[in-house]
Amino acid sequence: MQRLRFLDSLRQIPSRYPVRPAKPPIILLRNMASESPAGTHQDPVTGEMISKTELKRREKQRERDAKKAEKAAAAPPQAASKPAAANEDDLNPNQYFELRARTIQKLKETQSPNPYPHKFHVSQSITSFIEEYNEEGLISAGQKLENVIVSLSGRVHNIRSSGNKLKFYDLHGEGAQVQILANVRDAENSDEFMSTQALFRRGDIVGVIGHPSRSQKGELSISPSSMVLLAPNLHQLPSAHFGLKDQETRYRKRYLDLIMSPNTRNIFITRARVINYLRRYLDNLGFLEVETPMTSMVAGGATARPFVTHHNDLDLDLYLRVAPELYLKQLTVGGLDRVYEIGRVFRNEGIDLTHNPEFTLCEFYMAYADMYDLMEITEDLLESMVKCLNGGSTIVKYHPEGKDGKELVMDFKTPWKRYDMIETLEEKTGTKFPPGDTLHTAETNKFLRDLCVKHNVDCSEPRTNARLLDKLVGDFIEPLCISPAFITGHPQVMSPLAKNHRSRPGLCERFEGFMCGKEFCNAYTELNDPFEQRLRFEEQSRQKEQGDDEAQGVDEVFVDALEHGLPPTAGWGMGIDRLIMFLTDSPNIKEVLLFPAMKPIETAANTSGKEPGPAGQL
Repeated sequence: MQRLRFLDSLRQIPSRYPVRPAKPPIILLRNMASESPAGTHQDPVTGEMISKTELKRREKQRERDAKKAEKAAAAPPQAASKPAAANEDDLNPNQYFELRARTIQKLKETQSPNPYPHKFHVSQSITSFIEEYNEEGLISAGQKLENVIVSLSGRVHNIRSSGNKLKFYDLHGEGAQVQILANVRDAENSDEFMSTQALFRRGDIVGVIGHPSRSQKGELSISPSSMVLLAPNLHQLPSAHFGLKDQETRYRKRYLDLIMSPNTRNIFITRARVINYLRRYLDNLGFLEVETPMTSMVAGGATARPFVTHHNDLDLDLYLRVAPELYLKQLTVGGLDRVYEIGRVFRNEGIDLTHNPEFTLCEFYMAYADMYDLMEITEDLLESMVKCLNGGSTIVKYHPEGKDGKELVMDFKTPWKRYDMIETLEEKTGTKFPPGDTLHTAETNKFLRDLCVKHNVDCSEPRTNARLLDKLVGDFIEPLCISPAFITGHPQVMSPLAKNHRSRPGLCERFEGFMCGKEFCNAYTELNDPFEQRLRFEEQSRQKEQGDDEAQGVDEVFVDALEHGLPPTAGWGMGIDRLIMFLTDSPNIKEVLLFPAMKPIETAANTSGKEPGPAGQL
């Protein structure tokens, strides 16, 4: 009896896929990876590997859909136009893609028209079109310049209809927008014009040939005599009203983010302007831009954990560079007194709001200068750069927690505040520090450990003197640096490549630039004594043996270069990505990197263990 009741209950369950005649055909796409280890047949439309049964089912469904589409095409345009648009809006992304892909595949077969033409002549950009024809009084509302013909191209963002023979398109390109006022009365061939209009969807790249005009409401437009589909968009664009809000999608699909967000475009235009300004500034000071190797046998030039790669032909493990410093100083030894490089460096460290494993760095080396010269150069460089970007103002506002969070106001006006490291730590902790020439000893290590415990400053192993001091600075001094400021007076134990201080034993001539509590540049008077440099390299090697993965090894080639004579030199490095974060009010470093490092999306392909998963951006 229980079994009979169970069977009766099953009969009462409604069909899983009820028939809805009033709705458009629903194409059901199943994830075959979850049903079988791997498909044996390729879907010619989507490219998926699926089973033979699933392929037959899809082909039959497509035949049914094609017949329905033919019937709809045979119906009068007035009756079919509005329901078709509504039906497409109701489709999910997979259904829309398959329907659109089928339409474009058919166009590829018939070449009527070719959906991917080789060339379209563009007479001017959208921005220059606006500048030339948006002058007040040049074109009256409802009128067009009959004697002027222009050709524009761009991406269609919005489509609005006013009856069957008049459509309005928003054409975007170069960060600007212009309206297309597509009226069949202006067409060279009305039938061809109407059939072409029926092909266009949001996101398509189109070419327009026509006359500059204004709508009845006075909006600058182009009235086309013909339009051409240059590259169709097969996917649904996000809503024009809500835009692309999902952060993961924005970072993984930067092309879609750039299509939808003018703000993203502006960030990267600012980035390009900053790098261009930096180049011109250094060039004007007589610096020479150079390029140095990305891989080397020794990871030197910075205290950081390196990436390891392998050279197959040499059967040799190599490091991706953590800094170009040692190469640039060798060039200074060779007589290139002022050199700089702007390029990528790689540090195998954590990913957070202000760190990315690969980032852009600018380093320069200036013979016959010291850290005090570079402090003046840094102040002048950034003050003038901010004035150039901000129309003369030195004030920049930054929201580290997002637009709705707290606001930090930075003033780049010189001179900047300077904090002496040891003196400021003594003031903030209320504790007298050991003399500078003992900051490297075991006794000082115990003193620093106790001080960190007393003030609840966390420092993971290995608790070397340098790491303990760095953590104390991070808790007590860095938060003071809202407007740009310098931290000076570093102990030698923290700076293996810096020259010892000329008047303070145990310290070195180094400064770090901070703003909004974050480091953006680092510089020092360079150590040019090969005997002292070897001793510091050996000390770094001992720290590496103690477990400090960020410590440097001995670079014999660099020591040999110093033995040939490095003139008194000052060196400077700045993280460009972090600077641009502050200048564009971006709280996350991923906002200022076109393709930031992202954790791979887990799929059947990269989690099966048969093949290595993707290691980078997807």
